[in-house]
Amino acid sequence: MEYLSHGVEETEAIGEALGQRLRSGSVVAYRGGLGMGKTAFTRGLARGLGCRGRVTSPTFTIVNEYRGTTPLFHFDMYRLESEDALFDIGWEDYLCRGGVCAVEWSENISDALPEDTVFVTIERHADHDDWRHITITGGAE
Repeated sequence: MEYLSHGVEETEAIGEALGQRLRSGSVVAYRGGLGMGKTAFTRGLARGLGCRGRVTSPTFTIVNEYRGTTPLFHFDMYRLESEDALFDIGWEDYLCRGGVCAVEWSENISDALPEDTVFVTIERHADHDDWRHITITGGAE
């Protein structure tokens, strides 16, 4: 599925719609550079999963947990030194906890992603700096 977001609110709304369709155990892997709107998308995803509270980037904590109808585990793999470090943060345990895992900088752990991962690619629109082209492929199709 492809979307064009004209701002943060629309990016969040697209994330919320995806969150409403996901099931426990889903993994959402983000692709996109700095400032593309991955955390905004995750705020919407959290709402769609029934999570409340402030959603922030887990850049320095590696993972933020949000409680809701379906829990959300929001990872930032940017600073992860290797896929081996996934064992240190309990990646496999998170996959089995009955929530949804949303992974920023998923390229850094591509071999550890489940086969049915949902990929969300967020790119800057060629003609409008504040617009985003969002493509969702994989498990939720």
